[in-house]
Amino acid sequence: MADIVTNSKARRDYHILDTFEAGIVLHGTEVKALRAGKGQIGDAFARVENEQAFLYNAHIDEYSHGNVQNHEPKAPRKLLLHKAEIRKLAGLAMVKGNTLIALSFHWKNGKVKVLLGVGKGKAEFDKRDDINKRESDRELKRATMKWTKGK
Repeated sequence: MADIVTNSKARRDYHILDTFEAGIVLHGTEVKALRAGKGQIGDAFARVENEQAFLYNAHIDEYSHGNVQNHEPKAPRKLLLHKAEIRKLAGLAMVKGNTLIALSFHWKNGKVKVLLGVGKGKAEFDKRDDINKRESDRELKRATMKWTKGK
């Protein structure tokens, strides 16, 4: 699974409860722009409307060699999921505090897929706890590296 674009803020700001892989409806110039690495999903989220799932705020730059039929960079994009998956997503999103977040765009069998996460927002102290844990793990790793090199 080769990631095209990842949302680095998602795992920092949210507890990811569950993930879903979805197809996405794209125009030709959008796919070409993604191949060139011209996408951002830092603020992207999904919403279920009329038993269909849509991705909002995913920014895919206009293709540099495009013409008058180039795509709109922040257009809502339809997500391709089975009806049962859409119902499950809708149920999870209705729970207070839950959000559907785009975690990454990746290639699968030559097609662009979106990894959606059902996230619950972290409080500020949760973020600090994560940072402290990561730093202590890093220090422990450094100490064990020095100790093993010293022998």
